[in-house]
Amino acid sequence: MASKEVQHDSDDGMDEFMDKFKTQNYKNAFSEDNWEEEFDRIPMFMKKAPEEIDPQKYPELACLQAILHDEDRPPEEQAKGLKDEGNAYFKEKNYQKAILSYTAGLKKKCGDQELDTVLLTNRAAAHFYLGNMRSAYNDAAAAKKIKPEHLKALIRGAQSCIELRNFSEAVQWCDEGLKAHPTDKKLQELRAAADKHKRAKERDARKAKIKQKKLLAEKEALLAAIKDRGIKLLQSVKPRPSGSNSEDEDEGSSAAISQLSLDGLGSQEATGAQVFLDEQGSLHWPVLFLYPEHQQTDFISAFSEKDCFLDHLAIMFGEELPPWDTDRKYHPNNLQLYFEDEEKDTLYQVNQETSLLHALQHKRFFVKSGTPSFIVLVKISSFSKQFFTGKTIRNTMEDSSLLW
Repeated sequence: MASKEVQHDSDDGMDEFMDKFKTQNYKNAFSEDNWEEEFDRIPMFMKKAPEEIDPQKYPELACLQAILHDEDRPPEEQAKGLKDEGNAYFKEKNYQKAILSYTAGLKKKCGDQELDTVLLTNRAAAHFYLGNMRSAYNDAAAAKKIKPEHLKALIRGAQSCIELRNFSEAVQWCDEGLKAHPTDKKLQELRAAADKHKRAKERDARKAKIKQKKLLAEKEALLAAIKDRGIKLLQSVKPRPSGSNSEDEDEGSSAAISQLSLDGLGSQEATGAQVFLDEQGSLHWPVLFLYPEHQQTDFISAFSEKDCFLDHLAIMFGEELPPWDTDRKYHPNNLQLYFEDEEKDTLYQVNQETSLLHALQHKRFFVKSGTPSFIVLVKISSFSKQFFTGKTIRNTMEDSSLLW
């Protein structure tokens, strides 16, 4: 009888609870607005693991992580859990965290060779997708050392070698793999690709060697031609002694004009051209013309040694004069050409009708940085007189000297 009363009371209590449940909302119930967010908090339904696991926000996930990293568990179990964690990160393409998990698993030193091999090959894959090819190769090699016939280790090692352009070694990895896995298509494809790259690399190396040999022969012939002509080359130019006092500074622009030198007006274009020897045995030089009065330059990339200066001046100052020549003074018959001997502070006048070779063969002409340079001035101008101040002027034809 008592039991019936208890049962009756229990039924009444359940009915009362159910009636109350119908009239009051469950505090933590899902709604149409938040059900996706709430599901995403449950580890089983998470689409992506959070970067940082907050125990207050993700209590279930924090609990699972605590179990995963429980140091009291056997090392093999811990290593396996860390491998699974790394795999989860890998699937999310979070390769950095995957590497950390695989590394932590390896540090457990569980003694399971199969598990260690998997951890190494998985870490190699993560390194591979991050572009760390050397690290990927090292992990694949370590895995192969443990399990020489492990398929994924062999594949990852071959892939890393190809990316590192070690094609011969990639072929070796594939050959070793195909001995154990002769029908594996991935290894077959990798070997074909590695062999193709290897052959191309060897072909390119042969071509480069032939080209280098040809360039060396051309350079030797070029230097021999320059030497036979008695042309002198300078790799670097000794800077002119510079010293000024208050009187020099007071002279202003006149002093600056008188100290102009070839190096101070160097053309940047000149660095892109080099002297060369043509099939007929003639030298062609990059030549720089300097106009100190206007701080301007002209650059001829291939001036034949047989050409005379007048040929080029007639083109540069023909019917259409340069825009900077506002006074219209730069006509070929109104110009004088010089080269500078900085060591002796001397200017040598060059006849416009002489050839470039004749000028370069002068005993005081030195080709600086591979580019012969010449100064162009207007005859008997006020600027010329200022420019000549303190310099010795010589004529290359007559070798006579004048002091201005």
